Amino acid sequence: MAGRYDRNPFDEEEVNPFADVSVSMNPGSVPPAANSRLSPLPPEPADFNDFNYDRGATIDIPLDTSKDLRKKEKELQAKEAELRKREQELKRKEDAAARAGIVIEEKNWPPFFPIIHHDIANEIPIHLQRLQYVAFTTLLGLVLCLLWNIIAITTAWIKGEGVKIWFLAIIYFISGVPGGYVLWYRPLYRAMRTDSALKFGWFFLFYLLHIGFCIFAAVAPPIIFKGKSLTGILPAIDVLDNHALVGIFYFIGFGLFCAESLLSIWVIQQVYMYFRGSGKAAELKREGARGAMRAAL
Repeated sequence: MAGRYDRNPFDEEEVNPFADVSVSMNPGSVPPAANSRLSPLPPEPADFNDFNYDRGATIDIPLDTSKDLRKKEKELQAKEAELRKREQELKRKEDAAARAGIVIEEKNWPPFFPIIHHDIANEIPIHLQRLQYVAFTTLLGLVLCLLWNIIAITTAWIKGEGVKIWFLAIIYFISGVPGGYVLWYRPLYRAMRTDSALKFGWFFLFYLLHIGFCIFAAVAPPIIFKGKSLTGILPAIDVLDNHALVGIFYFIGFGLFCAESLLSIWVIQQVYMYFRGSGKAAELKREGARGAMRAAL
């Protein structure tokens, strides 16, 4: 029955304001229950609270405003308009060049290192493509002849024929290859493409010189530096007695120049037949007469 009147642990304990004084004066009189009370924790600093528990704080992240977006959009539109204007200007110039007869040629041959424009399949009429391919073969044949000429002359120089003929062989190559393309192959290519009588006349003039050089090289008479700077039949016979290997190289060069001469003669015959049959000969005469008249006036 006595347990019914036990003290409620949740009741607030009365605090005597003078208890501290009495305890401090007589420590031995402090009851055990008073000593068991825990002292309150010290208050947390304000900055600690703000740093750890201020979850409502906002984070400032810079965002583009609508004004900045409109500004960038205007800049992009201005650049787009400028590019469109440049494209129109370029197209206008290309159209003007096309009307004036100026053709912009893109270098596309050889594929691994383009140095010239060459597109027979798309630019030359189909009935002239075979002839144009053969003419192009003669240009490549000239390159092969002059390159082999350098090899043979180098062998002769090593065997004691002198360095002068080697320098001449180098000059033949570096002047003959680009000269052949510029002087007779490109005029023929443009003549086939545009059907220009004047271009045909230019081709005939320099292609005859090309054929004459090939025939001269195949014979190589001893009239220019004893003729040994070209791999013709005469120097081949001359060096065969002393150096068999050099003589064989010269004979191979002789065969190459003979093949180049024969193929070139066939090409000029075929081009001339087309030139006469298409009526370009009369047109070339009329253009020549008009040119002479303008020069006289």
